[in-house]
Amino acid sequence: MVEVLLIRPVIAIGLIIGLYELFAIHADMNFRGSHWFGHGIHATIISIIAVFITMNTEYFLAATGLGSTSIPVITNPIIVRILVGLFMVIKVHSVSAIGGTRLASAGMAEKWTHSLVVGVLIAVAPYLWTFIGPLFPAWLQ
Repeated sequence: MVEVLLIRPVIAIGLIIGLYELFAIHADMNFRGSHWFGHGIHATIISIIAVFITMNTEYFLAATGLGSTSIPVITNPIIVRILVGLFMVIKVHSVSAIGGTRLASAGMAEKWTHSLVVGVLIAVAPYLWTFIGPLFPAWLQ
């Protein structure tokens, strides 16, 4: 079976998750200046990368031959997606709590529930796309 590399759906879902993160950080924080916006831009870029991984897991497993190895963590796309989602929960929350640069969040602490929503959305992005994909224009699919 030939797997297809998805690009446009990845960007669409990544932007949606990034916008959610932008609004969540704005709602959660007592922000100063543009720190919330810098965090939102950072989260959008990282979300697109993470969604790229979760939506193209089977493609890369097939293309690299890792899908035929005997390591269950690497060969099971669902486990890979869950691990990426968990990584993103910790990463999004950590970045919002630590910060430190002018474009970062400078010590803001986002709610765990919002970080968890981001991680879950990233992990379930391929399954979510089967439902919401037909709602988008044909050129995006």
